[in-house]
Amino acid sequence: MRIPAIYLSVLIATLAIALGVEKTRASQVCWCWSQDQGMIAVPIPHHRSEQYESYGSYGVEADWNDASHMLPLNYEQAQGKRIFYQQCVWCHADATPAGPSNRSNVTPTPSLMNDGATLNKLKDSAIIQIIAEGGSKTGSSAMMPPYGKSLTPEDIHSLVAYIRVIASPPYSTAFRSAAGSGKADTK
Repeated sequence: MRIPAIYLSVLIATLAIALGVEKTRASQVCWCWSQDQGMIAVPIPHHRSEQYESYGSYGVEADWNDASHMLPLNYEQAQGKRIFYQQCVWCHADATPAGPSNRSNVTPTPSLMNDGATLNKLKDSAIIQIIAEGGSKTGSSAMMPPYGKSLTPEDIHSLVAYIRVIASPPYSTAFRSAAGSGKADTK
């Protein structure tokens, strides 16, 4: 009878300590890649405000231009991030989790995935076509394979959602509408 009582009191004490630690924690931590390719813990600050501020219930991405700024990701964007780091990072980023990218070895040089100045001008359907059909069919680098057979349409839409959230300058439909036809400027 004594052992269950001791077990129960230890369990209750452990839960109380865990709840106390959770309430006093000032911020959550996001594990992100630093520019020198090391894994770093970046705090996600909690702000007290009247407006609900979500940090994405499915994750965050460090802003490629300012690692201290975290971009919240919804489910679809988080899935796009996963696909990006599996399939696209090697040619569409300057650095990868494994080291330098292959971007400088591709002709023409692929756009960075956060290049809002270029990609914000494209309609979602144009980006989907480039991803699905590959570079040779869309006037981009012939080294970009078509992903239409290896990625589902949902995967491609998630990838576009991720591209939109990391865009710098930030993506907005008003920007795209003002840009005109939705075709990329190839110069």
